[in-house]
Amino acid sequence: MEKHKFVTEYELRASPKMLFPYISTASGLSQWFASKVNTMPEQRFDFQWDNESHIARQVSMRQNKGVRFEFLDTAADEGDDNNYVDFRVDQSELTQSTYLRITDYSGTTDDDELVDLWDGLIDKLKEIVGS
Repeated sequence: MEKHKFVTEYELRASPKMLFPYISTASGLSQWFASKVNTMPEQRFDFQWDNESHIARQVSMRQNKGVRFEFLDTAADEGDDNNYVDFRVDQSELTQSTYLRITDYSGTTDDDELVDLWDGLIDKLKEIVGS
């Protein structure tokens, strides 16, 4: 199955330090990204959507900067990449605005569908952080 890399960016009125727990911890992610998130051994997370479990491994993390979750067993064929979601927090030195850049690498190729999905998720996150 062909993979598609979708990148989008949102401005949030929250400091990187305040925003980071919402993109890097199970309790933070379960408030806006998935219906339930549990931590597992070896930097793995169990994301649950629609009562289905999706296991991901946290493959990178830089404090107050970003985190990447790679979903295990999402490679269709030997040699294929796994799906991943990457969250990066940037702050403009000029305006002091905080931006959350999201890279969604998956089999979903409809950009309009992905825009709607992420807009809805980020609206939830903005409500939580007061943005």
